Amino acid sequence: MYSKTAQSQYFYPVKPTAICLFFNVVVLLFSCNEPAVKRYGFLTTLGHDTISVEAITRQGNTLTSDEVDRFPTVRIRHTVVDLNDNGSIRHLEMNIYTPSEPSGQRNRKVVADVTTNKVHLSKTDSTGTVNRDFQTGGSLIVAHVPQMYSLYELYFVAASKQATASKLAAGSPVKMRQFYIDREFDRFPLGEAVVKPLAGAKIEITHDWLSGTGEAMMDSANNMLGYSGARTTYDVRVRRLATPPDVKGIADHMEAKEKEGGFVKSLSVRDTVRAQIGNTILTVDYGRPLLRGRTLLGDVIPFDYVWRTGANAATQFTTSTPIKLAGMQVPAATYTLFTTPHKDGVDLIVNKQTGEWGTEYNPTLNLGRARMISEADTATVEEFTISILPRDSRHGTLIFEWGSFRWTAPIEGE
Repeated sequence: MYSKTAQSQYFYPVKPTAICLFFNVVVLLFSCNEPAVKRYGFLTTLGHDTISVEAITRQGNTLTSDEVDRFPTVRIRHTVVDLNDNGSIRHLEMNIYTPSEPSGQRNRKVVADVTTNKVHLSKTDSTGTVNRDFQTGGSLIVAHVPQMYSLYELYFVAASKQATASKLAAGSPVKMRQFYIDREFDRFPLGEAVVKPLAGAKIEITHDWLSGTGEAMMDSANNMLGYSGARTTYDVRVRRLATPPDVKGIADHMEAKEKEGGFVKSLSVRDTVRAQIGNTILTVDYGRPLLRGRTLLGDVIPFDYVWRTGANAATQFTTSTPIKLAGMQVPAATYTLFTTPHKDGVDLIVNKQTGEWGTEYNPTLNLGRARMISEADTATVEEFTISILPRDSRHGTLIFEWGSFRWTAPIEGE
């Protein structure tokens, strides 16, 4: 055994202040190796209506989001995204609660794993799990939820990094592929997006599910300060919040209002037109975007690009008997109507595919294409309007009106 005298040769008293200093140094060393934590949010509005609210925590290559959106159904989301160093997605998990769904279908989980050449998606709900694999061709992969702007910010950061690494000039397009979290994977494979980093910290985006061009403002640290949909059919405004908002409280309010009814509405309402010309019954089902003071032709509706001729889901046209539409022979059936505006006129496209989203255009299924009559409307039309005007028992006119334009096509029945 050691004597007290012997023990003193090997053990020395240490002052408490020295112990505290030692542990503080250790904590400081470890904290220096940890990426800084950023907390912020996004608020999205359409006019005076709040469309989505998001609280975000970002640490290094991990982003965590709590979000609620109404598009038009209320959905509450918790998402964790792991990113690659180039800003693209490596792994994503999103838990989605949709209060208006039947009780057994309100909860859904989506998981995405992305490698160099493949994205694996799985969706799990009460009915089971759906798995899908899509080839990426080595493209940058991003995720799409219409009103979740932390994901849009990821688009912009990844595109900016790619442009810098490739030494692209300002305004050069960066092509990306996107997967759709709120869509059926088997019907909606990877889509395409194009992001253009511009001079002056501005960025433009176009993609398969956006009619028009979205614009974002970034800061020098690649943070998205704001986004505008003024040049699209979704005229939303998004602003960055320095402090994360109370998503739970806002989500509870939106859910309560949805249960009361009448609060949550589509950004563009759906409408149906019915008319009869002789023995022919004609029906058009379409979305009705609002003008909201925007420039339409050449901006919201670009020249020389196929337009869905409305908003959201594709515009459906049904005729009960064979007719001629703008000179095209159209058998009795249901079709999709697209248009392609040009500086010198507009083309009407009758397509045999039906039930698709408005940007899912397959030209191989065209029944025909013909020029419409273009003229200026006598009064500004705020809400996109399709009408069918019968003239007699065999003839009528299909009319598209919005803003200052008026496009017409003759209809001839049997």
